[in-house]
Amino acid sequence: MHLKYSRQAAREAAKPPSRRSKHSVDFQPFPHIVTNSVSGEQTTGFPFSERSRAFRDRFFAQAADADWLDWRWQLRNRIKSLAELDRIFELSADERQAVAQRSGALPMGVTPYYASLMSLDDPSQGLRRTHIPVGDEFVKTPGEADDPLGEDHDAAVPGLVHRYPDRVLFLATGFCSTYCRYCTRSRMVGEPGGEYEFSRSQWERALEYIAAHAEIRDVLISGGDPLTLSDERLDYLLGRLRAISHVEFIRIGTKVPVVLPMRITPSLTAILKKHHPLWMSIHFTHPDELTPEVTESTARLADAGVPLGSQTVLLKGVNDDIAIIKPLMHGLLKRRVKPYYLYQCDPITGSSHFRTPVASGLEIIEGLRGHTTGYASPTFVIDAPGGGGKIPLSPDYIVGRDGDDLILRNYEGGEYRYSDAGGTVGAFQTVDGKLS
Repeated sequence: MHLKYSRQAAREAAKPPSRRSKHSVDFQPFPHIVTNSVSGEQTTGFPFSERSRAFRDRFFAQAADADWLDWRWQLRNRIKSLAELDRIFELSADERQAVAQRSGALPMGVTPYYASLMSLDDPSQGLRRTHIPVGDEFVKTPGEADDPLGEDHDAAVPGLVHRYPDRVLFLATGFCSTYCRYCTRSRMVGEPGGEYEFSRSQWERALEYIAAHAEIRDVLISGGDPLTLSDERLDYLLGRLRAISHVEFIRIGTKVPVVLPMRITPSLTAILKKHHPLWMSIHFTHPDELTPEVTESTARLADAGVPLGSQTVLLKGVNDDIAIIKPLMHGLLKRRVKPYYLYQCDPITGSSHFRTPVASGLEIIEGLRGHTTGYASPTFVIDAPGGGGKIPLSPDYIVGRDGDDLILRNYEGGEYRYSDAGGTVGAFQTVDGKLS
């Protein structure tokens, strides 16, 4: 059976779940079942946007609707080679040379679905720049490093980073469905074996360490992307963590709901519901990602009781503009995703063409705070090189001090006095050109 959606249904799917009508496709009381012709897996109806359909019809015409909407088909048919790229995109000379030169970790790879969101002929388009290599990623500039955050230094056992007192980072896999060119873990993703080996035995060592350290109450599962694991392996890992009595809080860091939204199947959400309290941080980059498919993936997760937060990396020429970030934050809220972190791009080797001045991030936060709901304002952070952890940065709204009064500036630039008798905040800042 093939999925066929009318334009009205597509419009309904694109709406935030709270605004869909009772006749919306995914709210039908008896959703139809689609059976994949290869895997035999059955799934309930899933949106198939007109843009993705047109792309499929042009470049993957052999794929039935049910194939395209099967996450395993998407993984098997990832675009990974220069020949595959050339078949779809009008590559620039720089892109072609960079893809040909790329080897080792951080390969080129993108799901057909996510490729459908990219410009076919414009190398400067934001989403395309984040996934198709260019020559600049082979240039190392001062301050860059393969492991700029010092994760390897803080690894208690292989694949388990214990930096903060009560929480650990559990690297469950080195595989991603797509490979972002600014990836913080570019040294370890995409290349099986080698220095970074991800295996069941490694998981067991990490689990033993967590069980032996009662101070660990929070585990962030990342990678690679943990949602590329099979249902069975993910269920096993979550179950083992949930069985450790002092682990109170489990988080999953992922980009899958954005680049492989059809992975959010009923069987996956049923597994996630088993292991609450479970939270999820989703990597969003640009409003172009807010498709009907992504609206569905986030709705399924939210309906499964998983609180969703977003993490966005600030990227030069991609999203370093309030005119892009604000609609992205608003679109996330409409999809029940709370904007959480806005990251300064880490100084990973070969990332200088993506990094913005720190001032750009502060300007964006200032353009959000007070100008829209506080729920739409993420925390701007720099993950300090060398393992210093996340350091939040905010615009300076303290003008100075006048005796017991703290002088504050609001989002419109107006100055206000706040009585703060005996306080010291602002004591050395300028008020009317003089040191207070």
